[in-house]
Amino acid sequence: MEFGLSEDQTLLQETVRRFVAEQAPLDLIRKIAEGDAEAKQTIATGMDELGLNGVVIPEELGGAGLGMLDAVLVQECLGYGIVPSGFLANVVASSTLSRVDTGLVQDIAAGEARFGIALNDLVSRRDGAGLSAESGELSGTSMMALSAEDATHLLVCDGEGKLHVCAPQDHQILLTIDRTRVFAELKLSKAKSHVSVTDGKGALARACLLLAADSLGVSQAMLDKAVEYAKERKQFGRVIGSFQAVKHLCAEMAAKIEPCRAFIWHAAHALDMDEDEASVMAFLAKAHMSDVATFVARTSTEVHGGMGFTDLVGLHYWFKRVGVNRQLLGSPAQLRQMAAVAQGLVAA
Repeated sequence: MEFGLSEDQTLLQETVRRFVAEQAPLDLIRKIAEGDAEAKQTIATGMDELGLNGVVIPEELGGAGLGMLDAVLVQECLGYGIVPSGFLANVVASSTLSRVDTGLVQDIAAGEARFGIALNDLVSRRDGAGLSAESGELSGTSMMALSAEDATHLLVCDGEGKLHVCAPQDHQILLTIDRTRVFAELKLSKAKSHVSVTDGKGALARACLLLAADSLGVSQAMLDKAVEYAKERKQFGRVIGSFQAVKHLCAEMAAKIEPCRAFIWHAAHALDMDEDEASVMAFLAKAHMSDVATFVARTSTEVHGGMGFTDLVGLHYWFKRVGVNRQLLGSPAQLRQMAAVAQGLVAA
């Protein structure tokens, strides 16, 4: 028996890869990192035309009717090109709300609704902080919201771990090392909760898995860049790729990346099949991928030498994406702790 992607999944991945290569070159990413809103809108328009926001939305609701594995494949391609987009937030929102508010899900598929998500409080509870829900109204703050700057709706969690959909209110942009994406601190005051969902753990698992896929794409890109550089850069009259030490660095990166792909695909399949340990697999996949991506980012930079720190090469954009992905929605240690608690290995 052979395991792998179907022809449709391979075609989907090739289509997104081509879109990223043609529509999101490094020069455009630089503009977005500098705050060029028009450049960012170019990517959003292109993704709408491809219908990517409806990947996991059922066909009867206007989507493609695919699963988390397909969403993971798309996110890996976006990570490869460090493409800033609302794809992750829209996928998490649509998969969470598909059984609760079909009208809102249809709006996501049609591009009429764009979601921001703020799920960090599901991992890091802060004493005296976070959102409180009273009489169907949300008040308080929520940190590290993703894709909230141009969202029409927000998917947020309260202090009890319950998810709510509300309209955007005031927010403060948070500066991180990753300037390709915008994060925000949400400030809500009696915001009406239009939809309430108890599946906070499932939404967190899907978001973690998509971040893992993003880091997988970033890692593959950094490996490819290191290999290409090693083929061209010469020292002592020879390309550095001919030196055994450089060969070992590239081989070690490849050896660490490849098992991660199978790990992430398996976790996506578990979520699609609604298996009991699907959330645990997603948490562990992100934790492990974060460690591997950190190693790849450091090693790829070493292969590039001094050029790895220059803006000319732009490797730092991928490096910084890895750093933020590692901590977003839980560090490796936090996620492994959550997985251990879920399996009954340690006390909550």
